[in-house]
Amino acid sequence: MGDGEAPSSSKGSVPPKPFVRPGSEPANTFQQIALKYFLSCSAALVAETVTYPLDITKTRLQIARKGAAKNQKTGMFRVTYNIVKNEGASALWRGVAPAIYRHYIYTGIRLGTYEAMRNSWFDKEKEKQFPLWKSASCGLFSGAVAQFVASPTDLVKVQMQMEGLREMQKLPPRFTSTWHAFSSLTKQHGFRGLWMGWIPNCQRAALLNMADLATYDRVKHWLLRETQLKDDWFTHALSSACAGFAAATVSTPADVVKTRIMDQLRHLHDHDHTSSAKPPRIYKGSLDCLMHIVRKEGFFALYRGFIPIYIRMAPWSLTFWVSYEEIRRLVGAPSF
Repeated sequence: MGDGEAPSSSKGSVPPKPFVRPGSEPANTFQQIALKYFLSCSAALVAETVTYPLDITKTRLQIARKGAAKNQKTGMFRVTYNIVKNEGASALWRGVAPAIYRHYIYTGIRLGTYEAMRNSWFDKEKEKQFPLWKSASCGLFSGAVAQFVASPTDLVKVQMQMEGLREMQKLPPRFTSTWHAFSSLTKQHGFRGLWMGWIPNCQRAALLNMADLATYDRVKHWLLRETQLKDDWFTHALSSACAGFAAATVSTPADVVKTRIMDQLRHLHDHDHTSSAKPPRIYKGSLDCLMHIVRKEGFFALYRGFIPIYIRMAPWSLTFWVSYEEIRRLVGAPSF
């Protein structure tokens, strides 16, 4: 779609705002940046709360080793059923607090950084659309920066999600609350220990945002430019569906590696408090973890949890983008 106004709607008396091309918005003031930050975090809070049970199912699937899969069924629905049966329905939201804290850091930074870079890099005089390589670069950078800042909350989220497994193994709980988890991990591993696994964390976030933000941005503006679709919830839903699939496909292997590395804390803690003669394997880094998974469990183990990841990303992406775009419209901010 060009620089002209969007077609008028027959449902309301208030004329729609003109569609603003990326990069053509006026310079952001501090108030505008703060408003967009708050709006993105609010939309993420809704999406995270609604889809969180799929996240804990995905994490449990990725933690399950190949040896355990031989003795019990570890499919998505079986894992969800077992969580509800053995731990109660509320266990599906165990760890949701640090997940929400994470989004108040992660989502605000990733979207704010991406949009600022896009507005700066988009040469509206020479470029008909924002180039894909620029969009992907913005997504990579914004995702990595946001995840680095938010890594401690991600670590605590994974640790809290694993508490249910400890209960089933008749082991005492390590944490009583989210803040207790933060303080305990800091005491045990130091302040820098809160960034354990930050490299695979940032790698995953960079890949995910490269796919998610670039795909949503590209598809949405292509639809507005090349079709008769309006800048409304239907266009946002179509764009979010494409973005969710691309993000799940690109980020699942990195997500598996990230989860395995961050889960080492649980195995180290259990080894210290049991008489097990065989110490847990400690990965030397992301590449070592990836190679070990492929060598011992096969290539497709890197996509363990893909279905719940996509099933979660699809409604999360839909809920987030439709809410975010609608909230921006209601407060008078331009479309993303």
